[in-house]
Amino acid sequence: MTWITRPRSEIGGLAAIVRGVGPDVLLLHGVGLRAEAWGAQLGALPGRITAPDMPGHGGSALRSDVQMDGYVAAALSVLEALEGPAVVVGHSMGAMLALELALRAPERVRAVAALNGVFERPDAAAEAVSARAKTLTGLDNPDPTPTLERWFGAEASPEREACEGWLRGVDPQGYKQAYTAFASSTLPRRDALQSLQCPALFMTGSEEPNSTPAMSKAMASLAPKGRALIIEGAAHMMPMTHAAEVNAALTELIMEVRR
Repeated sequence: MTWITRPRSEIGGLAAIVRGVGPDVLLLHGVGLRAEAWGAQLGALPGRITAPDMPGHGGSALRSDVQMDGYVAAALSVLEALEGPAVVVGHSMGAMLALELALRAPERVRAVAALNGVFERPDAAAEAVSARAKTLTGLDNPDPTPTLERWFGAEASPEREACEGWLRGVDPQGYKQAYTAFASSTLPRRDALQSLQCPALFMTGSEEPNSTPAMSKAMASLAPKGRALIIEGAAHMMPMTHAAEVNAALTELIMEVRR
């Protein structure tokens, strides 16, 4: 039941799931997913939780020629529509966006959490994501099986099934635009991380081959108030597969900045 489709509201120009009361928490999903990817966090984290669908995903309309700055602007519009400063949490591409919001609108961000975030991709990894982006037509979606095997392995699970449905059902042009922006982005920048002033949590899984533990540790070492957490046995979709550990760490961060 965690991954069922939920009603949306319009927040800052995007469709969003909103749940709870209290200080704001903003959750930003990754490429090809939708707000329901945060299903295990929506009822577990303290506060008023807002989880938008990024442009071309879920219930949010496709926008033309969206580059990374366009996704940042879309997320910033949601952040600015919230009642007060928020804890901003992002997963994968959403981690890039969350960190950029903390840098561009520090007065609106109490703390930031980057889950499975990429940092300074090695040349081989950068070439691989760039090559994959070039294969996307925007007319139909690629077979998600290789992606699902990286995320979950071959074993069936409700989480794997849910992600397969989202990856197959996402607007092909929306997927192409988002993946191309993700593949070509060099965010977050090293100097920007060094200027980040709010508390920052960098979390990934020990089995994550792309947004690696070394990347999270490197980002945490650069951020003045950064810290890293590596979840043993987790891979890319740890907000779904290791929800208890993720929720405990996020709740600790949220409560820390409320004191």
